[in-house]
Amino acid sequence: MRDVAIIGVGMNKWGELWKSSLRDLAVEAGLKAMADAKADHIDSIVVGCMSSGLFTAQEHIAPLVAEYLGQGKVPATRVESACASGGLAFRAGFAEVASGLSDVVLVVGVEKMTDVSGDEATFTLGTAADQEYESYNGATFPGLYAMMANRHMHEFKTTRRQLSWVAVKNHANGMKNPNAQYRSEVTAEEVESAVKVADPLRLLDCSPITDGAAAVLLCPLDTARKKAKGHGLVKVLGIGQATDTMALHSRRSLCELAAVSEAGARAYKAAGKGPSDMNCAEVHDCFTIAEIMAAEALGFAAKGKGGRLAESGASSLGGKIPINTSGGLKSKGHPVGATGVAQIVELTEQLRGEAGPRQVKRARTGLAQNMGGTGASCVVSILGAA
Repeated sequence: MRDVAIIGVGMNKWGELWKSSLRDLAVEAGLKAMADAKADHIDSIVVGCMSSGLFTAQEHIAPLVAEYLGQGKVPATRVESACASGGLAFRAGFAEVASGLSDVVLVVGVEKMTDVSGDEATFTLGTAADQEYESYNGATFPGLYAMMANRHMHEFKTTRRQLSWVAVKNHANGMKNPNAQYRSEVTAEEVESAVKVADPLRLLDCSPITDGAAAVLLCPLDTARKKAKGHGLVKVLGIGQATDTMALHSRRSLCELAAVSEAGARAYKAAGKGPSDMNCAEVHDCFTIAEIMAAEALGFAAKGKGGRLAESGASSLGGKIPINTSGGLKSKGHPVGATGVAQIVELTEQLRGEAGPRQVKRARTGLAQNMGGTGASCVVSILGAA
């Protein structure tokens, strides 16, 4: 297996992008990553996208992206795993380069979500749940995560205010990210007085519907060292993937993200690192409770103590383990197929020292955790400054 480097990153400003199509978004991010790397060719394209068929009535998007990038003859593949599509597209691109199958791989994550109504978007996202046992009976993702939150609060005395601190922190970080959808600070009181979605979750506990894309360019580390142009190199240290049951009722506990724990353990082993070695992390905060539970599953907080981690400031910029310096899904936005790739973009900028006002001091190692559904699929990637 060859060592793999990230040599280019790119993304657009996320939000409700009425004037841009799915292909426009993917091409913009892809061209930015290629320009960042000063690359003159690519050998393969991997596209992460959850549900372009339901969101935009356009399936078969891998050749579409290749064509409009001007790379019509280059092999192009789509990867889907609900909200983990982007992270697993990155894993697929990494595997191509590490195995020697390709030398230069462009990974693009993209989703165009606002061309449908809110009800249609809710239905589309709900296809990532268990249709027969959850969706058929009226469960939506806010409802499912609300059950997880209620059980966590019952078992570990996690408080409503601790959920709020996750949103407050991530919006504060998003204020510093020019590509974030919501660059606005919120207070804990504003989170708790927002419209109730599914008790105890309020509107400001939930990630938004978003249009956007992100891209990274990968090549062998040896090649990258010979052709480094203008910025520091970032190496992929390790990747872990795992799965869990689709339906919550089949799990041992509503308070554990078993696939996150397993994927994290595999990534840590591959990288030869542990939680204490991470200088920053991007985790899948589709809801505030998700960040709390992911922090526990990844070893950043003890079981049941994830809420206290946010409340204490340890996961804020300047804290022991800054989490979601990009603003996370909560503030940066959540175009579901693009989220996992954007996490890699953020870590790359942090490890290069190019994150501007949200820069983590002396960042050398970072972790990205991307999951689908209520954690039925998960991928964890660990990057390091080379």
